[in-house]
Amino acid sequence: MSEVAASGGDRPHRRVAPYGSWASSVTAERVASANIRLGQTAIADHHVFWTEGRPQELGRNVLVRAGADGVAHDLTAPPWNVRSRVHEYGGGAFSIGAGEVFFSHFDDQRVYRLGASGAAVGLTSAGSMRYADAVVDATRGRLIAVREDHTAAAGAPINTLVAIDLATGAERVLAGGHDFLSSPCLNPGGDRLAWLTWDHPQMPWDGSELWVAALADDGSLGPARPVAGGVRESIFQPAWSPSGELHFVADRSGWWNLYRERGGSVEALCPMAAEFGEPQWSFGMSTYGFDRQGRIVCTCTLNGVAQLGVLPADGGELRRIETPFSAIRELKVGSDFVAFFGGSPDAPEALIRLDLVDESHVVVRSSGAAPQDPAQVARAEPVTYPTGQGLEAHAFYYAPTNGAFDGPASECPPLIVTNHGGPTGATNATFRWAIQFWTQRGFALVDVNYGGSSGFGRAYRERLKGQWGLVDVEDSINAARFLARRGDVDPARIVIRGASAGGYTTLAALTFHDFFAAGTSHYGIGDLEALARDTHKFEARYLDGLVGPYPEAQALYSARSPIHHTERLSSALLLLQGAEDKVVPPSQAEAMVAAMRAKGLPVAYLLFEHEQHGFRRAENIRRALEAELFFYGKVLGFEPADRIAPLLIENLPA
Repeated sequence: MSEVAASGGDRPHRRVAPYGSWASSVTAERVASANIRLGQTAIADHHVFWTEGRPQELGRNVLVRAGADGVAHDLTAPPWNVRSRVHEYGGGAFSIGAGEVFFSHFDDQRVYRLGASGAAVGLTSAGSMRYADAVVDATRGRLIAVREDHTAAAGAPINTLVAIDLATGAERVLAGGHDFLSSPCLNPGGDRLAWLTWDHPQMPWDGSELWVAALADDGSLGPARPVAGGVRESIFQPAWSPSGELHFVADRSGWWNLYRERGGSVEALCPMAAEFGEPQWSFGMSTYGFDRQGRIVCTCTLNGVAQLGVLPADGGELRRIETPFSAIRELKVGSDFVAFFGGSPDAPEALIRLDLVDESHVVVRSSGAAPQDPAQVARAEPVTYPTGQGLEAHAFYYAPTNGAFDGPASECPPLIVTNHGGPTGATNATFRWAIQFWTQRGFALVDVNYGGSSGFGRAYRERLKGQWGLVDVEDSINAARFLARRGDVDPARIVIRGASAGGYTTLAALTFHDFFAAGTSHYGIGDLEALARDTHKFEARYLDGLVGPYPEAQALYSARSPIHHTERLSSALLLLQGAEDKVVPPSQAEAMVAAMRAKGLPVAYLLFEHEQHGFRRAENIRRALEAELFFYGKVLGFEPADRIAPLLIENLPA
């Protein structure tokens, strides 16, 4: 009986081929070049502004604008690169004034002014300053921005709030005295300023403070008054309503919820077991705003899935706006429309413009081409599974999916366990070509939101306190075990991969557990002590909470660092690293390579020039993806259908 007849004749002929060897049109070239990085959004009048990173332009970040007609126009031609390096992760790289734009240029970190002529003119001086999160103070003809001063040759940079005069470029410090400041925002009358601060060893999602102060006629700040926050309360996105009331997000209830200050007291607006905030890894993040009626249009995450809704000005019940989007970020609100980056299980993330009158939406700009054939799409299955200490963890599972192929009936597919960065980050169910690249070739994939991930409340986020390298690894292994027990995957062919913090989870899993057949570390951390001693200011004390205070807990750092326990390694390892990475220097990857060589274990290493913490160039993204597929083919014993440049794998058995 033919395969078509056996399937009822309702689908085309399907070939049987080993998992991993299936042919696919989702090439590494397509993943690398077709996708752009959607960055920051803003609204001015009826126009939407955004940044997009273009791999085909060597990762250059372009500022783009579109009106109500949806026609997009680039505002910054080469060589302009709209990207800030404050905190190294940047964000908040541009702001909108009356008929002009101000932006940070990546190459020199100066602020430039872009007017109607289209010519960018330097506003700040060349030097060792970086700027982000600027707001236009039109009344006084200036910008108010976060400044990071790298002038001193030794010691950490100094962060302050500064005013930058638009006529002269002269700078004046408005506020300081804290390790970090962010989110300056002016009230509608322009006479009060609110902002956030936090200090080592807190990260902003651990504990931060909201301050407000009056602005004097000469532009100086009066005495600052604390509104909310502390070492055990995280504050996110202060914003003023049209009537001049200060709003913000706080997690005092255990969930990031919306609050308002009125009459000197703080009121909860919509108490929910949902997250209206996010970890502030970059500047300019936004989850809510006010329309012309004063209503709050907002997004929140409930059980790992985003929702869009509207709250009355005085709070109450959230009325949901139905959309197909499972992930929403960078929400900005105009008078009668909103703009945001939205992703769904069926289409890549895109810039969305949604009308608040009829609640219809249009795609302004997609990060990549949408799939044409639903039969080729692997959709995320949310899974909640048992893990250590009688708890549960969360993940998204993707089954191997290809309309032209089936695997052998006697086999289950290999599984890729992937971990997000952060580690206080999260993954979501948005369609990504980088996932389809694997599933269309016959891999199963599970994308893990291990304990410590955001989106599930503060208690879940704090499971990683003092437990990094333990809880994340345990949750990754238990996700794979759960799927193997269900019969979805082959327990003998499970690999693990991750980038940055996910790379550390990968290295720790391979070092301290004999569970995975192989792993791939994308700029992952092998030596926690080296990271604690030699990283940038923003993360300089991050490990105090994840591992313990350093150097007091030096023994614990050594115990959790894969590089000190390489005698326990027994699996194959691929390491992919940026040569200019300041967050995780190449020395960490190279130390792991040396250890693998010394043990005679299969190892491959690729160092990418001109790349930092995260690959942005199309040719490097493509090469990294193809190398990983080649590596798994050699280790797991299948021949990829793709034509791939060979990868040197040392110590690989014949």
